[in-house]
Amino acid sequence: MKLTFVGATHEVTGSCHYIHACGKNILIDCGMEQGINVYENCEIPVEEALIDYVLLTHAHVDHSGFLPLIYARGFRGQVIMTEASADLCSIMLRDCAHIQMQEAEWKSRKAKRSSKYAGVEPLFTMEDADGIIKRIVPHDYNTKFELCNGIEVRFTDIGHLLGSASIEIWITENGASRKIVFSGDIGNKNQPLLRDPQFTKDADYVVMESTYGTRIHSKERVDYVKELTEVLQQTFDMGGNVIIPSFAVGRTQEMLYFLRKIKTDGLVKGHENFEVYVDSPLAVEATGIFQKNIYSCYDDEAMELVKKGINPIAFPGLKLSITSEESKAINFDDAPKVILSASGMCEAGRIRHHLKHNLWRSESTILFVGYQAVGTLGRALVDGVDEVKLFGEPVEVRAQIKVLAGISGHADKNGLIEWLNAFEKKPKRVFVVHGEDSTCNLFTDCLEKEYGYNAYAPFSGTRFNMLTNEIEYEAAPVPVKKKETSKRVTEVFARLLAAGNRLLAVIAKNEGGANKDLAKFADQINSLCDKWDR
Repeated sequence: MKLTFVGATHEVTGSCHYIHACGKNILIDCGMEQGINVYENCEIPVEEALIDYVLLTHAHVDHSGFLPLIYARGFRGQVIMTEASADLCSIMLRDCAHIQMQEAEWKSRKAKRSSKYAGVEPLFTMEDADGIIKRIVPHDYNTKFELCNGIEVRFTDIGHLLGSASIEIWITENGASRKIVFSGDIGNKNQPLLRDPQFTKDADYVVMESTYGTRIHSKERVDYVKELTEVLQQTFDMGGNVIIPSFAVGRTQEMLYFLRKIKTDGLVKGHENFEVYVDSPLAVEATGIFQKNIYSCYDDEAMELVKKGINPIAFPGLKLSITSEESKAINFDDAPKVILSASGMCEAGRIRHHLKHNLWRSESTILFVGYQAVGTLGRALVDGVDEVKLFGEPVEVRAQIKVLAGISGHADKNGLIEWLNAFEKKPKRVFVVHGEDSTCNLFTDCLEKEYGYNAYAPFSGTRFNMLTNEIEYEAAPVPVKKKETSKRVTEVFARLLAAGNRLLAVIAKNEGGANKDLAKFADQINSLCDKWDR
């Protein structure tokens, strides 16, 4: 009954934890690392082919993005999540694969111009994404189910994203029982569409996020409709467009919720029939998934609209742009409009085309509605840069750059503590993860000194014995080192090694089989070796 911390330890992305119990190998999340990494992550303690289950908290890429990678390396178990998360993963994992393949193609073309040409292969392919999607097994919220002999699981709505969940796991092994809860990303309260985070009553151990563990959101509920209306009114009166770089899943749908209210109530005077373009195929698909999961995920306010026959995120004048031709046509329409497009930090995608057509226009507004990481184009614009380069051309920044402050899908420090304090009895240990280094340390100290919890912020590789309540191995931080490209193992060869490891795992699973079958298997392996032995 062991827990090993793999990813999102003293960092925000790449969430991944490993449990070995009841003879099974289980991952909780399998996320992609994004942005600047500070510390190295340890390898998953077992070969991917030996992993039996992955339990997913939610569909965001920093929690799900490496699912196709473990499939490519031999994983053939079940991936278990909520119904809505399954729907979102079906589009988001394919999008991840598409990006991987695009980037590999671009890097390969660039490398051809070098004397040290080496083709670049994607970490995983569309076939890997399709393969892992077929392994998904959805489950309802609030329904306890048997994962395998000795292990039971339940998903609880945590209010961060459509389908997001905290995960309760009951483990009984050799007559001893323990319960561990993984918070996932805890949602902010009073968000549009989604329910507030639901609480859990009891646990022996808790693994919780700390993204905003040192931040306090404003106590006053921001009137987003009022603020957004003011931006629209001012911009449309000048004859400009409102360009909103928006994350395709979650934030785009929240903005549609506000825009429907503005349109319905006629709050923008003189421009009541303004059009709203959602220019992102992923966002269009995600919006459809939001509409599909109304009854399982929407909050009371949104459900009141549904009961009246009102779609909370649809309205007259909403245009969905899918093809590249439809996207290009938007900028040939002179009428003032709203354009919602990805990516949310302006790093890629169609938003960059809309910026090219609008940044130089003093009558237009670029409205940011989400976090802008250091080093991104979005952050540069928010910080007041005078000129940017788009598609190799300099573009002067004359448009109004504004930020709709306060929108956050993450609970703040008070929200995190409220969720933890809802446990009827203090857990034996609280493990703090999914936060920047300083945030993890400060939030852990707060839980210990101010609230009396036995709290600990592990580094990647730390192993905990849930039976004895002891840390068996305390890993030290390993700073990320710049990799030497000359010694880099190509992804194709890494894929071959993974296939070899899977073969060993399959051989182990066949122990005790019929001698006739084992002999046939051995002959097939030897035949393959004869073909490729050089």
